[in-house]
Amino acid sequence: MSFRTVLVANRGEIAWRVMRTAKAMGYRTVAVYSDADKNAPHVAFADQAVRIGPPPVGESYLSIDRILEAAHKSGADAIHPGYGFLSENAEFASACEKAGLVFIGPPPAAIAAMGNKAAAKRRMIEAGVPCVPGYQGADQSDANLATEARRIGLPVMVKAAAGGGGRGMRLVTLDGDLLEAIRTARTEAESAFGSGELILEKAVVDARHVEIQVFADGHGNVLHLGERDCSVQRRHQKVIEEAPSPAVNADLRERMGAAAVAAAKTIGYRGAGTVEFLLGADGAFYFLEMNTRLQVEHPVTEAITGLDLVEWQLRVARGEALPLAQKQLRLHGHAIEVRLYAEDAYGGFLPQTGRIDVWRPASGPGVRIDHGMTDGLAISPFYDPMIAKVIASGATREEARRRLIKALHDTVVLGPTTNRHFLIRLLEHPEFAAGKATTAFLGEHSFAAPELMDDHWKAAASLLWQRSAARYPVNLRGWRNSNPEPTPFRLAVGDKERTLDLAEAVATSAPHVIDGSDIVVDFDGFTVRFQDRTWLPPASAAAGGDGKLRAPMDGRIVAIKVATGDTVARGQTLIVLEAMKIQHQLKAPADAKIESIAVQEGQQVANRSVLVTMAGDAAAR
Repeated sequence: MSFRTVLVANRGEIAWRVMRTAKAMGYRTVAVYSDADKNAPHVAFADQAVRIGPPPVGESYLSIDRILEAAHKSGADAIHPGYGFLSENAEFASACEKAGLVFIGPPPAAIAAMGNKAAAKRRMIEAGVPCVPGYQGADQSDANLATEARRIGLPVMVKAAAGGGGRGMRLVTLDGDLLEAIRTARTEAESAFGSGELILEKAVVDARHVEIQVFADGHGNVLHLGERDCSVQRRHQKVIEEAPSPAVNADLRERMGAAAVAAAKTIGYRGAGTVEFLLGADGAFYFLEMNTRLQVEHPVTEAITGLDLVEWQLRVARGEALPLAQKQLRLHGHAIEVRLYAEDAYGGFLPQTGRIDVWRPASGPGVRIDHGMTDGLAISPFYDPMIAKVIASGATREEARRRLIKALHDTVVLGPTTNRHFLIRLLEHPEFAAGKATTAFLGEHSFAAPELMDDHWKAAASLLWQRSAARYPVNLRGWRNSNPEPTPFRLAVGDKERTLDLAEAVATSAPHVIDGSDIVVDFDGFTVRFQDRTWLPPASAAAGGDGKLRAPMDGRIVAIKVATGDTVARGQTLIVLEAMKIQHQLKAPADAKIESIAVQEGQQVANRSVLVTMAGDAAAR
């Protein structure tokens, strides 16, 4: 099927990445954007851009009608869905075909076959693909799911049947946590995917998460492009991905590849797809799911194969045969990718929002950074908080690892808190360096936030001291009509506050940005936001202990679990806040009585907004 104009029904780095290849192949490109993304780089890069609505995904990127209207308005005759949003929506693929548009992805029937984890697992069992023991039945009552979980045996994974990306997924190790995990997973799944159907799977202990990249054309050819190891995960979302896997040899690769190809053939697949497996310590592997789209981590496969997978997608979509046969495929070297997120990795991986003031991605031999970022662009609460994918490749795994660590050190991102320092520590960890990390890696190792040293406080104060030159000449700073005195600066980081007296600047070359009364400073990959309280009244002794539960980030109130007048215990869930597709349980810090509730279910709230006011022990926390 021929086409001339490709509309990318996505945003950010993947939209920009797809359009780069499409343009290089001579296609005209169309971007779509919500009001939150009107100044995004992918919008400016496209040959044409069409607004599709306000920021909420249901009114923009998840609206089939608005995407199709944009295609009609722009004259696009093909749609690439990227990943996420509508990329694995069979209804969308079908609607594109009915509208006479080429859908650059698999047939609707193939998407539907793998779109529901329960149905997909039943189909894989019939095809002889090894599967994790579990439950994928029709009785979805809480009581039956709890019974089936006990039959399988703890620990078990509770998973949304209709989704992925860690949403609607809970690991349960204690019987007493079963019902709460089932209910929370169901609620999160309904919000993220529109379906509360769940499946249960036996948790494979000390496993690796290994996935096989498959490709199929419309002529009956199916092959695999090797594996990726995605074992380092937090909240069941991938943090580090690499190819090839340190745990897979040629024989295992052939057997896992054959199983993945069989899975794709069984459903009449076409295009790029990924079959995900759990690889046990004993070498046994089990089917998890099939992602019927391009993966976030596809660059590591491109690095070791020398192929452009988006180019392959476009060629297959226009009816061409795969350009290689399985026996012609060669893997060279090693590649590792990390996901740079706006999140507090040392504070429960809470997503962060706010403006990116400074963005300077690294470059160098073997370094690739896929992003959709620019100075001044905001990380909003409406979408995933990923800033960029940082990829490094080399002749060996060790060379790729060293290059990636350096690339992270060389990347400057100032604004919201990010996980950059955390990623560097993961890559430097001896267990990861040895290629031994499993899905239990982050659970088995503690990564506390670095301690702020005197030099950090002095550097921040010094940078503020230098800024004052704009208002006072250097020789007048600290001036008195008697003798010159040091200039005092009162700074705070969270609940910590210090006063420093400076007579002259301390030499520092740390990247920084001053934002209102805050200064954000990068200390060798560790980014800290200092608040300048020099001219503010002294902090109350009860600051942080005022009995108020505040929102840890921008988000939407999903559930209120208490009422005014209730007595609550420490650790009890008071509010459920949804931000960036994840539901967060906000708990009482101490035994207390609920004095007032300032929000309603469904309300959008800003970071640090007061949600609940408590009296009693909580006020003294």
